Amino acid sequence: MYSSVPRSDINKTAAIKIIVIIYGRNVIKKEAEKILKYKDLTIEIQRMWNVKTKVIPVIIRATGTISKSFRKYVSTTPGKHEVKELHKTAILGTAHILRKVLM
Repeated sequence: MYSSVPRSDINKTAAIKIIVIIYGRNVIKKEAEKILKYKDLTIEIQRMWNVKTKVIPVIIRATGTISKSFRKYVSTTPGKHEVKELHKTAILGTAHILRKVLM
């Protein structure tokens, strides 16, 4: 990374993004499960690389259902993401899988 800012002033953070499309019912439960599953990895990355680390679960049901905290998680990821487009991607992916299986 090239920067004119002295090395000690650079904000060091790492994010572990987990993007999952589930077919089950409970999106909130799956979010909590993924955060707990990657907790050890987060601690290990913090210890090894001396950076602040967080897990960002982005979980959508196959029908497009999201949790209340979904928008918060998506807003913390860099780039421009629209919830409408993420819904569309999840539903089209589900339709594609169903077409493959049923044909």
